[in-house]
Amino acid sequence: MKGLLRVVFSIALLLSLLMLPIQAAGTIKVGAIFPITGPIATFGISSANGVKMAFDEVNAKGGVLGQKIELILEDDQYKAEEVANAAKKLIERDKVIAIIGEVASSMSLVLAPICQAAKVIMITPTSTNPKVTLVGDYIFRACFIDDFQGTVMANYVYKNMNKKTAAMFVAVTSDYSKGLAQFFKESFTKLGGKIVAEEYYSEGDSDFRAQLTKIKAANPEFVYLPGYYSDIGPILLQARELGITVPFGGGDGWDSPKLVETAGKAAEGCVFSNHYSPESTDPKVKLFVKNYKERFKETPDALAALSYDAAMLLVDAIKRAQSTDPTKIRDALARTKIFTGVTGSMVFDKNRNPIKSAVIIEIKGGKQVYKATVKP
Repeated sequence: MKGLLRVVFSIALLLSLLMLPIQAAGTIKVGAIFPITGPIATFGISSANGVKMAFDEVNAKGGVLGQKIELILEDDQYKAEEVANAAKKLIERDKVIAIIGEVASSMSLVLAPICQAAKVIMITPTSTNPKVTLVGDYIFRACFIDDFQGTVMANYVYKNMNKKTAAMFVAVTSDYSKGLAQFFKESFTKLGGKIVAEEYYSEGDSDFRAQLTKIKAANPEFVYLPGYYSDIGPILLQARELGITVPFGGGDGWDSPKLVETAGKAAEGCVFSNHYSPESTDPKVKLFVKNYKERFKETPDALAALSYDAAMLLVDAIKRAQSTDPTKIRDALARTKIFTGVTGSMVFDKNRNPIKSAVIIEIKGGKQVYKATVKP
């Protein structure tokens, strides 16, 4: 009997060790899922760069809780099935304690239920659709949400640009685009503005002339175009070809150098809401931009800044939790009083959404020019 008990005890000890790979390996494993390739690849590359930079800085200072952070990066190609595959791999095989990602709301809505079911922390840097964090209490984000972003643009267009009529051109296949459009419309009409046309497209379409012709016929003073840069460029080009001269505007999905490369002068005078401006004189922003440029040889976009902040938010919570247990980290994240990152200071509301400022960017002379900061 004693021999049998020794065998049982040995097996139990072995299993317990296998269940603690983080401590055994001496690293804290964190996953990241971004679209490194595919139609919105600049978003994924910038986000990955931001997370790498954050964790490298932390590791250079000795890590957290005496352990280095091991980043395991996955490319989902902006495909829902790849998001699910990557999440299951990171959770079941790599045993990560947290996942940073995805960048697109539609993809985050695939990732969130998987993380919630596994009780693994998820922090999306950039997914602004309100439904994302409503999936469960292990789901957080580092960005503001669509109701704030849509309202910010409606106010700016109506009050600052003095435009009283608007058309909307919405990606019907995108939760991000539909969410922004909903809140822009609600706020713009509440202010007294009028939506004179609503047209729809599918992401990846190449010919938008039929819908743009209808928009032109409605004679709006402004066109709200919430979508991702890969579609925005061709839409702006075709709109100008058809003689639509009024300004277009959108949300943070416009933030890519590829947009101006594609649209050229068609993007001049357009505006969009965003999370930060690299032109800020804030010392924290200036240091981040300097370090990022030195390492990656380009100006960091908002996705890089938000992903850097998401990684630092996680590190801050691990320190305060004094544990790598996801449940304790979740509780520490939820108790965050004020976290000051590159994209500003933030606290979480009851649904784990940061309350923070937005900025308005205008495309002028082929560059992004800071216009205004809007506080919550």
